[in-house]
Amino acid sequence: MTDSWVFLIRENDWDSDAYLPENLKGRDPSEDPDMAAHGRFMQAVEELGVKMVGAAALQNAKYGGWVAPGKEGAEPVYTDAPFTDTNEVITGFYQFECDEATARKIAALVPTGNVIEWRKVHDFGS
Repeated sequence: MTDSWVFLIRENDWDSDAYLPENLKGRDPSEDPDMAAHGRFMQAVEELGVKMVGAAALQNAKYGGWVAPGKEGAEPVYTDAPFTDTNEVITGFYQFECDEATARKIAALVPTGNVIEWRKVHDFGS
């Protein structure tokens, strides 16, 4: 059976601003060693015959935050980055359709300096 799996890249935050068009200064981002590793990863997954459903790099955590929704009418509590209780964040994700054995294989191939969390996606329908 083919399921959908998401692969969360959990590592130290990165300098996403360096890859904004105005900061590239003529550099080709695909020539960056980290970006090239992701290109090789995508080629390896394609060779497995796996269908990609989605993928994205997430910008630096300073462009987001956390919220604890208010309970029973209380106000929500917002926390902006940097987060003092963690030095690791989710910096990006991939989503593929494949069986569980292939998902495990893919998880070990995702380029990272830390760990990959993979989870089966529960589809509630569209």
